Amino acid sequence: MDLTVMDGGTAAPGAPAAARVSASPEPATSGATSATGATPPSDDPQWWRSAVIYQIYPRSFADGNGDGVGDLAGVREHLPYLADLGVDALWFTPWYDSPLADGGYDVADYRRIHPAFGDLAEAEALIADALALGIRTIVDVVPNHVSDRHRWFQEALAAGPGSPERERFWFRPGRGDDGSQLPTSWPSNFSGDTWTRTINPDGTPGEWYLHLFSPQQPDLNWDHPDVRREHEDILQFWFDRGVAGVRIDSAALLVKDPALPELPEHPGAGEHPTQDRDELHEIYRGWRALADGYPGTRVLVGELWLPDIDRFALYLRPDELHTAFNFDFLARPWDAAELRASIDETLAAHAPVGAPSTWVLSNHDVTRAVTRYGREDSSFAFATKRKGTPTDLALGTRRARAAALLTAALPGSLYIYQGDELGLPEVEDLPDELREDPMHERSGGVDPGRDGCRVPLPWRGTRPPFGFSPDGASAEPWLPQPAGWAGLTVQAQQSDPASMLWLYRQALRIRRAEPGLGDRPLTWLDAADGVLAFARGSAFVNVTNLSAAPVDLPEHQAILLSSRPLVDGKLPPDSTAWLRTQHRPAGHLTT
Repeated sequence: MDLTVMDGGTAAPGAPAAARVSASPEPATSGATSATGATPPSDDPQWWRSAVIYQIYPRSFADGNGDGVGDLAGVREHLPYLADLGVDALWFTPWYDSPLADGGYDVADYRRIHPAFGDLAEAEALIADALALGIRTIVDVVPNHVSDRHRWFQEALAAGPGSPERERFWFRPGRGDDGSQLPTSWPSNFSGDTWTRTINPDGTPGEWYLHLFSPQQPDLNWDHPDVRREHEDILQFWFDRGVAGVRIDSAALLVKDPALPELPEHPGAGEHPTQDRDELHEIYRGWRALADGYPGTRVLVGELWLPDIDRFALYLRPDELHTAFNFDFLARPWDAAELRASIDETLAAHAPVGAPSTWVLSNHDVTRAVTRYGREDSSFAFATKRKGTPTDLALGTRRARAAALLTAALPGSLYIYQGDELGLPEVEDLPDELREDPMHERSGGVDPGRDGCRVPLPWRGTRPPFGFSPDGASAEPWLPQPAGWAGLTVQAQQSDPASMLWLYRQALRIRRAEPGLGDRPLTWLDAADGVLAFARGSAFVNVTNLSAAPVDLPEHQAILLSSRPLVDGKLPPDSTAWLRTQHRPAGHLTT
């Protein structure tokens, strides 16, 4: 069967799916005329509802000065690549001054850039350079905790028990006659204990302090006015420098029950002592009022890992957060019924509050999609990460390609983690002595940690460091890259019509051009078991085949893009096709 594409032209039979487009990838810029002559993004206050947002982990994106660590100069050098990819915004994981005990999520000073990444002037230049290419910037804030090197915590340790300085944190005496027992048995997000005991100046055991993550990340007391004022000042500091929004780390964890009760076996809504407390909503209403005081739309994006999707939606009311990450979809296995349920539940929960959904396949915390989808259990949960899990990378790559088109066709905004557009797998054979993630250490080495999805990107060449550092640099990348990545570099993929990079570029170009995509309704279509089919607008249909057999495509005028070539005119398993249709097919509407 000859395949017609982009409303005209014919692909050769059996040609690679991604080749069914123009002979060279057209730059899909975000409001930019080109990578070198661009116009700033529009003033559309609703830009965030359909945005494609690219996540940058600064240590691993590109090394501009040759020290083996990614930096802001490296990002600035590759901004044209991001413009050509077709993204609307960049989200940077923390670039602030930090001891890097948890990859920068242990912040020592929000008003200074980590010296390995550059300085404040470099950050301001990057924000301006990106904006000139039509790309906005979103920064990370980590309000639940700070670094143990933060000035406040150092002052609290020096001041001692009962001091005003300690009231900004959760210092408590231990239980038992000698105070040697933890104040609570609350579980940790990083395994191990959630309390660490201090040492008094005279060398005797002192109070304990709370840390839901590592001991280097003491939790802040959000009942204290200093804590609230400081974070409002941090938002203003970065909004004044032109950022378009903030991503809020661990957004549901800030407020704790001051009575320090133990965790109930089955906590009801708002009853968890450390998660999803009702008092959080007042905090975020204040942040929203502050953001709304700036021209344009400064978005607040929450990282919310909540099992109750209705509670999740409460954070997205019109006077609170603009959007939040939808981790439910990411956590589901590669199964049509599971993904359909996640899509339906997500859209239904967002509809009453008028917020757009977000879709994401990977980030700096989870196993990369190519690896995850190649496993017998393709779902994701932190508690199930184990070393040595068998993976079929060929299967995972097929599914990741299909999933990329599926998510790009769903209503709302789309997040892409750096390297997913290259089809990078999780690096699972890192030497233990090079692993830095505290999840690995605190699990006793059982959990491989998150370093495997944070390995520096391959840009060009046939051997490490693959252009991550400048030619001739003597320093090795801070994490080693697999030699097998030679075929996954940007250079190798940009001229290969069957590559993951071509697929992403074409998908984002079509997504921008199609009037039915972005923040618009979805109409489910009747489909065979194991198939997800839906229409977006009157002339676009997505079909994703998660079954074990090829399936017929619905009536269509052209194939805009497919993740795999058709087989005898049918869509093969583990693949997605985008179709041009003439009329809106029958179905039921989901908003």
